[in-house]
Amino acid sequence: MVVEAANGTGQADVIIRVRDLVVGFGPKIIMRGLDLDVRRGEVLGFVGGSGQGKSVLTRTILGLVPKRSGKIEVFGQDLDRVDADDRRRLERRYGVMFQQGALFSGLTVKQNVQAPMREHLKLSQRLMDELALLKIELVGLPRDAADKFPSELSGGMIKRAALARALALDPELVFLDEPTSGLDPIGAAEFDDLIQTLQRTLGLTVFMVTHDLDSIYAICDRIAALAEGKVIAEGTIQTMLSSQHPWVKAYFRGKRGRVLALTRDDRHAPAGGL
Repeated sequence: MVVEAANGTGQADVIIRVRDLVVGFGPKIIMRGLDLDVRRGEVLGFVGGSGQGKSVLTRTILGLVPKRSGKIEVFGQDLDRVDADDRRRLERRYGVMFQQGALFSGLTVKQNVQAPMREHLKLSQRLMDELALLKIELVGLPRDAADKFPSELSGGMIKRAALARALALDPELVFLDEPTSGLDPIGAAEFDDLIQTLQRTLGLTVFMVTHDLDSIYAICDRIAALAEGKVIAEGTIQTMLSSQHPWVKAYFRGKRGRVLALTRDDRHAPAGGL
């Protein structure tokens, strides 16, 4: 199937390049020759139905799930060809916010943020404490959250703590897995604003797995849609809205999609009535 893509952007700097990727568990094939590019400086929203493999793709790129065939390049390096030292250097250039935060329950927020620093850097405890507090404040958490355990945090605070950990090594690329799931609409909107502010301020490239249409409309530069084990459409929101693929039409032009589109249009409509 031919992927629908936005025109005129083929020469953009590609940070992640996936070609003909096949991933499976036992007899079940999840990815069936998937192709995908993530471009420098963009927020790419990766969408798909439940159980279609959105998080599996993220974990495969990260090396947590083995692939059966295909090619994955990150920062221009073929992950099949890098040695252990080069792999570690690559890993320092990206951060990951897992679904539901995945914080270490026995560590404080500060210790969670320091975990990547201990793994990859040789810093004094004093400097790690200062850097951790900087990241904690950067994501909008109060300083006193640093010494709290995950069980003492609200759902929104857990998300922010997980994002602080993802930013611990000053990454160029950030993977976000369902960052607004479980948040109320106000909390989700605030988190979208935080992601957008950090992306612009820090010059991040963001690969965001999401099902949240509000987030897609608010902060994504491009969207890639997953179905049938492949990317079946990619491009701007306008590209998604004009797609004729049945799943993409149902997702973006179904009842909820139309309501969101009308709401966005209303924001720009002139005041007054007939």
